[in-house]
Amino acid sequence: MVGNGRQEIKDQRFDQDVSDQKFNNKLFVRIVAKGKTFENVDFMYSIFDAAYMRNCTFVECSFVGCRFVNCNFVGSSFNGCKFDYATFEKIQIDNDVLSLCCPGPENLKLKFARSLRINYQQLGDAKSANKAMNVELAATEEHHKKAWFSNESYYRQKYSGLRRIKAFTDWLDFKLLDFVWGNGENLFKFVRTVVLMLLIISLVDVLQSRDAGLLSSYWEAFNISPQILFGITKPLYLTEGWQVAIFFARLVMFAFFISIVIKRYNRR
Repeated sequence: MVGNGRQEIKDQRFDQDVSDQKFNNKLFVRIVAKGKTFENVDFMYSIFDAAYMRNCTFVECSFVGCRFVNCNFVGSSFNGCKFDYATFEKIQIDNDVLSLCCPGPENLKLKFARSLRINYQQLGDAKSANKAMNVELAATEEHHKKAWFSNESYYRQKYSGLRRIKAFTDWLDFKLLDFVWGNGENLFKFVRTVVLMLLIISLVDVLQSRDAGLLSSYWEAFNISPQILFGITKPLYLTEGWQVAIFFARLVMFAFFISIVIKRYNRR
């Protein structure tokens, strides 16, 4: 094995704007820059450790394969920069980077958003963590879809045969969970699922014990459906199989609800 030739730049300060320069494969330790502009600068495969680069402007810079650890980029803006394969750990950085600098390919985008989500969770920034999660979920859905559906050469070479079938089942599973509870990120979808469950219980109740020709029957059945769902009322027509199914649905519903609550509060 041989060394990678990485050069360490330690305890230095950028005292002027930088453009059209290469700083690839560097180890930046405690470097400082404030209010400076970096344009078309190549930082590929570099490591930023405890860097302080506040209120800086980065224009079309390359951070491909970079690692950021314990850095401060508060107030800095990134326009047209590349962050493919970049990772973040305890970095103070504005969440605008999620809107302006996401990698193009969905598999890279979801990894980029996931790294930032974990980073924001480490800092206790719930708002930015939620934004990163939304980007990650959207990219994950598109990636799963392209893995089995797209004719792009990358996906057809990587996902063929049984792997394509597996990709389809992954996409189907993702879409189902997204519909049921937004993959743990959408309280509205969870409430919608609960309402659908109540409507199904109401319909069964009307067909089994009420006059289906009366509109009032449906309203009465809907009013009693929460009692049936929570096991307070057990109509005579409910077989043991139906009771088990309702009990299981109730457990899953509670599990999803608790998971959503824990996820939300865990980010604070």
